[in-house]
Amino acid sequence: MTLAFAMAVHISSSSSLQSHNLAFLLRPSSFPRTSPESTVWTTRRKRSIQFTCQSSSDGDEDYLLDAPVSIGDGFSFSGGKYSDEPNPADEWFKIGKIVKAHPVFGSGKKAKDPIFGLTMGSGSQASDDVFRWFCVESGSIGNPSVILIHGLPSQAYSYRKVLPILSKDYHAIGFDWLGFGFSDKPQPGYGFDYTLDEYVSSLDSLLNELVNDKVSIVVQGFFAPVVVKYACSHQEKLSHLILLNPPLTAKHAKLPPTLSSFSNFLLGEIFSQDPLRASDKVLTSCGPYAMKEDDAMVYRRPYLTSGSSGFALNAISRAMKKELKGYVEEVRKILMDKNWKVQTTICWGQRDRWLSFDGVEDFCEASNHRLIELPMGHFGIKMEASENLGGSFLDSIEENTK
Repeated sequence: MTLAFAMAVHISSSSSLQSHNLAFLLRPSSFPRTSPESTVWTTRRKRSIQFTCQSSSDGDEDYLLDAPVSIGDGFSFSGGKYSDEPNPADEWFKIGKIVKAHPVFGSGKKAKDPIFGLTMGSGSQASDDVFRWFCVESGSIGNPSVILIHGLPSQAYSYRKVLPILSKDYHAIGFDWLGFGFSDKPQPGYGFDYTLDEYVSSLDSLLNELVNDKVSIVVQGFFAPVVVKYACSHQEKLSHLILLNPPLTAKHAKLPPTLSSFSNFLLGEIFSQDPLRASDKVLTSCGPYAMKEDDAMVYRRPYLTSGSSGFALNAISRAMKKELKGYVEEVRKILMDKNWKVQTTICWGQRDRWLSFDGVEDFCEASNHRLIELPMGHFGIKMEASENLGGSFLDSIEENTK
């Protein structure tokens, strides 16, 4: 057993499982499989949530629904645990920074919501020239770079436990995609339409701002095809690609009902404005885990403060529903191509309720990519519940490599 592998094995089991996994995957070691384990649900009593409506009277055509000016604009819900005190998202925001990347090609006009046609408030307006991305980094800039890319719909916050672990040996960077978290959320038609091709080109722009040398990329879920297509044209820039529960088969080319509901005409716009439906229900439907209330509030925060978050979710869901099949087919061709030179690892949570494991093993064998099977569900929630599984997973790796 190598020294690097031994160090990974002896990390305290109280840390995130994903933290261990990624530190392990980024080193040249063997990759045995594990058997599923169980986890424990925890719940908390929630205060009632109230829905009200009001409009601003400041005369500049901006409007508000359900939120005072001090909180934000657009559609949102009031009440709840953090209605009168700091939100956990505030602390997360303080450790990040805003990076400008990818030009805005819109008309320059103020964005209007697609339901009422009213001009949205300043909190729902994107930049006039270059989009703003929220990024969090950890570790020395002199170390090899690792980019951590969240899935749909999530935030860089899902990698909060991974960043400090990777920072010991890497320069780890997580970011919020456009339309999510603290990054810009432009209205479709005002500089960004949330097509998958736009995400590919915007990722290129962002990575040019973040890193100068070769980089390893970790990406989760339905945004994996975007990253694979980017990587296909920039293989010389990547040293390692790690795909966490990516859509790979024909069965994966269709959004699960929980996500596709946001693409429905009219109802999609309504559903995407409900913070519990747009964050809690989606994140907990993909695997058998539950989030702590403090963490759930971070994911809800964008939907509680601005209608632009919901409209962005509606737009990307429509784009995914239309384009995902073609992108999955392209991903298969890219990863099977003999000219694909990037070292690639596919990690699969066996308890994923969205994407079936059927066909994944055959694909990895045919494409000669490494496969690791993990005892949890879709990776978005696995990041929340991984402490309970970390020790047993690492012990099984150690046992299988003796």
